[in-house]
Amino acid sequence: MTTTRPTRRPYAVPRAAVVVLLCAAGPALVAAPGTAYASGADIQSRQWGLEALHARDAWQTTKGEGVTVAVLDTGVDATHPDLSGTVLAGKDVVGFGAGRGDTAWARHGTAMAGLIAGHGHGDDRAEGMLGVAPEAKILPVRVLLEDGDPQRAKARESRGGALAEGIRWAADQGADVINLSLGDDSGSAHPEAREDEAVRYALRKGAVVVASAGNGGEEGDHISYPAAYPGVIAATAVDRHGDRASFSTRRWYATVAAPGKDVIISEPDRRYYEGWGTSAAAAFVSGAVALLRAAHPDLTPAQVKELIAETARDTPEGGRSDELGTGIVDPAAAIEVGASVSSKGQEAGPQPYRKRYFGAGPDTGGDGPGWVAPVAGVAGVLLTGAALALLRGLRTRLRDGLRVRLR
Repeated sequence: MTTTRPTRRPYAVPRAAVVVLLCAAGPALVAAPGTAYASGADIQSRQWGLEALHARDAWQTTKGEGVTVAVLDTGVDATHPDLSGTVLAGKDVVGFGAGRGDTAWARHGTAMAGLIAGHGHGDDRAEGMLGVAPEAKILPVRVLLEDGDPQRAKARESRGGALAEGIRWAADQGADVINLSLGDDSGSAHPEAREDEAVRYALRKGAVVVASAGNGGEEGDHISYPAAYPGVIAATAVDRHGDRASFSTRRWYATVAAPGKDVIISEPDRRYYEGWGTSAAAAFVSGAVALLRAAHPDLTPAQVKELIAETARDTPEGGRSDELGTGIVDPAAAIEVGASVSSKGQEAGPQPYRKRYFGAGPDTGGDGPGWVAPVAGVAGVLLTGAALALLRGLRTRLRDGLRVRLR
């Protein structure tokens, strides 16, 4: 019997001037003259995504120091000036394909790392890319090859379990956040038990998992995995006006939205480009999560997801939508509300999934008393709920005309 392996592809490929990738159809590169920048001198002024996330407000508390974000992707160029000293020793799960210096190497992964933790370069780091969490560390895990890699087909056939293996490895290394700017949203996409369990394993280890919602908004809105696995923070994409990007997949699992159209991205070639895709949105959300974890390291993955969702701004009518989740991620607001949760001294541990969307949480295993984790989980959710209820009350007052500054 022939087994068809899912096609895991990045949801944005940083090449040419404007970059598009529809996972099921393959890469589509669209040149737009004037949008490739050879110099990093004016790049930061073009990074509208940082303003959309109110990142500088969050930086008054933290810039992500002490947090490690695993980037499961095509590899990361550790020598890039915007990432120098930020990239930790990682793992190549694939084990073959293009290498450093080849054009089909680490383009997408480097772009995602820059959006998450770029720190700029030059005098006062005023040149180049700034990520959402510029003091966080990047743990690169190579789990797929670039679309232009001649050995991509071989990798798809022989390394079908690379994603699950990479997730587990990153969790074992102590990653605080796992960024998955990739997925399968083809018509034949389906959940895989080993990937689902790898995600659950990472959550039990304390890692927050973030994934792209998918680029199928104009291709049927097919469900995308790993975004649809329970416990994952799924990121949809918006443009600079805060409107849903037309390519962004609309599905029930959408958690929050983030910039994903015409955003500045970097490459190993030391040039900067404008690209789009929910890959970028996931990277922005991972950076936001890194800031929240740096400010409140005792929060569990379930509490982080709840805070990120409930403190999002520009919330759709009714509280959420399949297009935007609960709104545009706002790390400064999440940090502020998170203080009332973490100050309770809540014991960290796996939390149950929200029953509205998911079933029961994963089995924590272990030899200790079986009641400890559930009790701690319920207490954590109650504390988080109390803090978020306060936030909702303040938002109501704001809508009634009171000048209450939440973000």
